[in-house]
Amino acid sequence: MKDPNICIPYFSGFGHTRRIAQTIAEGAAAPTRLIDVEYITSEDWLALDAADAIIFGAPTYMGSAAARFSLFLEQVDTRWEHGHWVDKIGAGFTTAIHPSGDKLATLQRLSVFAAQMGMIWVGPSDIGAPVKPDRPGLNRYGSWLGLMVTEQLGAADDLPADDLATARRFGKRVASVTQRWAAGC
Repeated sequence: MKDPNICIPYFSGFGHTRRIAQTIAEGAAAPTRLIDVEYITSEDWLALDAADAIIFGAPTYMGSAAARFSLFLEQVDTRWEHGHWVDKIGAGFTTAIHPSGDKLATLQRLSVFAAQMGMIWVGPSDIGAPVKPDRPGLNRYGSWLGLMVTEQLGAADDLPADDLATARRFGKRVASVTQRWAAGC
């Protein structure tokens, strides 16, 4: 079975969202194209149209996806009209400074967008502590709609190792689901 072709369009105001996109790509262990939506090219749009899966990434600012990422979503209108992304696997992730930070609102925005595009949405599946005490830190927010990451401002390593591990596992899950979907299972 061939490796899935994955695109990760993202906006990153301070570099955190980009680092999570890179970590998800590592976990996917499949051909992955990272697309900074501030500098999107016609080749990037073609790659998105050809992708088997699209993993959307945006920081949460003031209770919603960053405006620059929302602009990217609004530029997809002709792809929606012509069904270019119908039946692609879709997934999403967000970063914020606060543990809640209203990140759920961003994930809801991304998943509703994917539903409107006719995409098949995939969320994390990892169950961590307290349900599984031997897995402390894994999916530490119990987020099932998409990946949530909390930045640790002022820390030497400002992205928690647990969140990075969860991001790798999320990338692996999206790649696996995409492979199964493509095989018709």
